This record gives sequence, structure tokens and C-alpha cells, in this order.
Amino acid sequence: MPCDSCMERDNRSTDVTMEFLLLGFSELLCLRVFLFLIFLIVHLVTLAGNTIIFMAVIMETSRPPMLFFLCQLSVIELCYTLVIVPKALLSLVVDGSTISFIGCAVQMHLFVALGGAECFLLVAMSYDRYVAICQPLHYVAVMSERLCLRLALACCLGGFAVALGLTVAVFRLPFCQSHRINHFFCDVPAVLHLACTRSYIRELPLLAACVLLLLLPFLLILTSYVCIAAALLHVTSSMARCKAFSTCISHLAVTLLHYGSATFIYIRPRASYSPSRDKMVSLVYTNITPLLYPLVYSLRNKEIRGVLGKILRRRKIAQLN
Repeated sequence: MPCDSCMERDNRSTDVTMEFLLLGFSELLCLRVFLFLIFLIVHLVTLAGNTIIFMAVIMETSRPPMLFFLCQLSVIELCYTLVIVPKALLSLVVDGSTISFIGCAVQMHLFVALGGAECFLLVAMSYDRYVAICQPLHYVAVMSERLCLRLALACCLGGFAVALGLTVAVFRLPFCQSHRINHFFCDVPAVLHLACTRSYIRELPLLAACVLLLLLPFLLILTSYVCIAAALLHVTSSMARCKAFSTCISHLAVTLLHYGSATFIYIRPRASYSPSRDKMVSLVYTNITPLLYPLVYSLRNKEIRGVLGKILRRRKIAQLN
């Protein structure tokens, strides 16, 4: 039975004027300057890479479905890094930074919403590859501009709806322990670790979000690629088979990066939670992974290479004139 003092702390924990202290990388005093410079460079390159892809697609008059989805992916990655990385860089400069109750909830909501939208977007992209390979004669009719717009809107709304439910559930919990978050942003496991209740019920919202944002989308992507693999088995030409498979390489690489990192952090028992290890892994999927996305797609996707090539040729012609 909770004591009176704990009940008082519970009552105070629901006050929206309270603040959390993000400890960041306070234990890495000797490496903070080095990490700050490294991740600042990575952040700027990530912003530049995604902006280039976004602008390249916007400037293209004819946009096939995959280019449309890549444009949305770039926008999501731009917002994703802007939500997390500036606060992370600040934590490398100062010994911990405070964030308000509302600010922490907003950051968590945007982080989960954008990550969830990306999960759903990867499903839409896998469906695009499925139609292109398994139903090539119907591709133009099926993947119409209207359907692409609906899929894009559904991805964003789905991610924001699940994130809203998860954020509300997390911040309704009592925080009668310390308000010191051993992380550089308001990540779900780090905030849940501060909750008073020891009941497994507090982890149910996170589990439900993982099922909706990670498990179900991954199963849909897996189903798409099983169908693609089955269709390619009936292709007699090895060249045509390799060409069809090469169109899926970029999407597969991004899917493995995204789901691999998210699964490691969120789909695991509470007993395995380790703040120091989680911060290192979070640095990878909030900094390195978004950097790799534009590199993967710019090097592997022929549509992106074609658009960038057109832009370079236009610049050369303009310079010559």
C-alpha cells in the first residue's frame, strides 16, 4: 500500500509545471567536445542530404510513386532529426539540460509519430515494389497519384494517432522517483523508467505501440517480399530477375536499418533496460541512420540518380551560357 509521502509525490508528478532534467552525456566529460563536433557534422550532412533529395524531387515535373514516397521519407527524416538532434547537441555542451513536462511530452509525441509514419511509409513503399514486380501491366493504373496521396496521408495520420495514445498513457503515470532522465531526449523507455508504479501495466501502451508501429508493418513488408520472391522464381531470365531485385535493394536496406534499431530499443523486457547502452544505440538511430538513408537512395535508386543528373546538367548548361 503506497505511503502518504509517495502519494504526495504522485500528486506533484502530474503538475504540468514540473521539469525533467536530461542528463545527456554528463559521464563522458573528456569526449564531449569530440562527440559534439562529430555529431554536428553528421547532423549538417544529414540535413543537406535529405534537403537535396527533397528539392530534387520537387523540381521534377513527372514524379513516379517511388519518387513521391522518397520525397515524403526525406521530409520525415528532416523533421525527425530536428526534433531530437539539437537537444542532444545541447546536452554535449552543458552538464544536463532541463525540459518542461509539456516540452518532454511534445518531443516524445513528435519522435514516435515521425518514427511511426516512417514505419507505415516503408509498408507503402513495399507495396509499390510488389505492384511493380508482380503486377507490372497494372502498375500505372493501381499506383495512381490519388492512391499515393492517400497512402502518404494515412502514414502520417496513423503515426500521429498511435503516438498520441502512447504519449498520453506515458505522461498520465505518476513520477514519484527522480525527474532526472538518463538520456539526451525524452525517449519512451527512459521516461517509463521514472514511473512509480511497478506494475507491468505501465508497459502495455508501449507494447501496443510496438505491435501497431513495428510488428504489423514488418509483417506486411515481409508478406510483400515473399510475394515478390515467389513471382521472381517464375522469371526465367536471370538478368530480368536481378534487375527486378535491384529495385528492392534500397528499400530493404532502409527497412533493416530502421526496424533493426527500433526493435533493439523497444521490443524487449524491462529488466534489460540499460541507460548507458541505450544512449549509445540511440545516437546511432537518431544520427547515423538518417545520414545513411539519402546515401543509400542516392546511390541505389535510378530515379534519384536520374533527377540529380538532370539538375547537374542544367547547372552546367546555365554556367556555359
